[in-house]
Amino acid sequence: MQPGVLDQAALDALLATTDREFVGELIDVYLEDSPALIIGMRQALADGNATEFTRAAHSLKSSSASLGAASLSALAKELEMMGKESKIAGAGSKLEQLAGLFEQVQTALEDFKRGS
Repeated sequence: MQPGVLDQAALDALLATTDREFVGELIDVYLEDSPALIIGMRQALADGNATEFTRAAHSLKSSSASLGAASLSALAKELEMMGKESKIAGAGSKLEQLAGLFEQVQTALEDFKRGS
């Protein structure tokens, strides 16, 4: 697992309350849904739709936090706040930073699922 990308303690806590198979299913859903949220944020940014931007950022924030992707969750929270304040015009670089971080989280979660 890439150091710093995932909070191992959060994943361990999740495993302690359920089983590895269920955590694997949660990871699968997250990895399936998150790219669509990022695409939705890009589209909302292009359209100037702060409401949709905020919704997608909020969803990504919450799901990332639940799987121990604290840095990604924090960045999504920053973007969510920009959306709530209708200040998304300057969000492009932060959104691309988030997309790059998601790729790292994706790799780390796939490694976790394989037991690496």
